[in-house]
Amino acid sequence: MGNQRKITIFAAVKQNKRMKVISTKKAPAAIGPYSQAIRVGNLIYTSGQIPINLATGVFVEGGIKEQTRQSLNNIKAILEEAGISMRNVIKTTIFLADMNDFGDMNAVYAEFFSEPYPARSAVAVKSLPKGALIEIEVVATIE
Repeated sequence: MGNQRKITIFAAVKQNKRMKVISTKKAPAAIGPYSQAIRVGNLIYTSGQIPINLATGVFVEGGIKEQTRQSLNNIKAILEEAGISMRNVIKTTIFLADMNDFGDMNAVYAEFFSEPYPARSAVAVKSLPKGALIEIEVVATIE
């Protein structure tokens, strides 16, 4: 094995030791080979959360407002498992199936955040997992 390969493998092992999986039964389990969230240093990165209702295992009933609220509640549960809250969120990324839903999404989003608001990106995409109207991921800091 060459020195470059040894260094690369060592760096990957070292990185994995710095990563801590955040997982809670209070939010839907990952539906693939990924974690609900990962902590690296003082940052938490959540995977995208779609509006699955934990109690039923299916999407919450209703439209974009209800789906936004459920996605954010799923994120809130994951962050609480890490010992932090929505106030620790510094960046959000929102994926919408239809940009015409932006206004209604924004109204619900405002219920979960206060000043100073996190940085945010919102984009429309062709489709989302399981036909969701919205998917949200966040980056949060541990103070």
